[in-house]
Amino acid sequence: MATIKDGVDFLASRLRQIGIFLALIVIIALFQVLTGGSLLQPANVTNIVVQNSYILILAIGMVMIIIAGHIDLSVGSVAAFVGAMSGVMITQWGWPWWAGILGGLVVGALVGAWQGFWVAYIGIPAFIVTLAGMLLFRGLTQMVLGNQQITPFPTEYRQLGGGFVFPELFPAATSPMEWITVGLGVIATVLLVSQQVRARAHRVKLGLEDEPLAWFLIKLLFLGGIILAITFLLASFRGTPIVLVVLGVLIVVYTAVMNRSVFGRHVYARGGNQHAAELSGINVKKVDFYLFVNMGVLAALAGLVFTGRLNSAGPGAGNLFELDAIAAAFIGGAAVSGGVGTVVGAITGGLIMGVLNNGMSLMGIGTDTQQFIKGLVLLLAVAFDVWNKRRNRG
Repeated sequence: MATIKDGVDFLASRLRQIGIFLALIVIIALFQVLTGGSLLQPANVTNIVVQNSYILILAIGMVMIIIAGHIDLSVGSVAAFVGAMSGVMITQWGWPWWAGILGGLVVGALVGAWQGFWVAYIGIPAFIVTLAGMLLFRGLTQMVLGNQQITPFPTEYRQLGGGFVFPELFPAATSPMEWITVGLGVIATVLLVSQQVRARAHRVKLGLEDEPLAWFLIKLLFLGGIILAITFLLASFRGTPIVLVVLGVLIVVYTAVMNRSVFGRHVYARGGNQHAAELSGINVKKVDFYLFVNMGVLAALAGLVFTGRLNSAGPGAGNLFELDAIAAAFIGGAAVSGGVGTVVGAITGGLIMGVLNNGMSLMGIGTDTQQFIKGLVLLLAVAFDVWNKRRNRG
């Protein structure tokens, strides 16, 4: 009985994180039924991944910004600006495609440094700085493009947003590409399980583990099953999208940064209590500055992915990207007051928004109703966060 009680107490303490995953499962199951099985068709699963990849990339940087107690309203405009600049570099300046990508990332870093300077060292609230940035970089995008689209882009450039691993070597759906994709899924599952087991063993050794073994095993089975199921569905269509590989690397790297690095601990400390962080010797200004540089680079990457997928850089690109990224972070469990949130949670929140968009589109629901439902979901997610805090205080 004590074991059951411990498990119940643990689940109650992790209600926020567990609830996010359960919500994603319920939404997927609901739309799978409502769409007559169309949601989980291999081609549609690939479409969900590719369509939402740039929002998920933005969500990684946005959740870090929110954890630190800030907000960034400019990421959509920055993504559009970088897409426009890379287009100019390649089509007008004659740069090779890879130089256009690297140049775009450098532009994103410079934009992030610009905004980080005003936030960290001048002391202007991030809301104001990035609101100004939203207008400033949208205007620069229109000036760079002359209110016209730039197209087409080189094939190699377009692969970042819409290409697949080894498309020329294994072009058919029945080719060995299926086994390569499944193999990548198996490798990812093995790496995940081994990392989780090592991390748990380390916590047990230090006497810091409070997660029941049964729940730990269930969690591993669930996560491994999800990865294998997704890779099987992808393999049944055209294999692994290149952007999914990029996204997977980002999730692993940034999860490690936030959970294991000194910088990650400083971000949580800064968001939890800035004054206490300063008293403990943390250079809060430096943390804020590098957070916005990082956000600029990720916004640039999202802009490159979006531009490559559309094979076009336009003045209206990136519209409302910032709202989707912010919604993904909050739905994924980030606290409005800062100090709380995870990269995996933000990705889960982004997937919830992506599945909602895709499922409602498959059902023929209009964009007006879709916006209403997404706004309601965001409101309920924040309300749940407030309720959970009050419950824990009580």
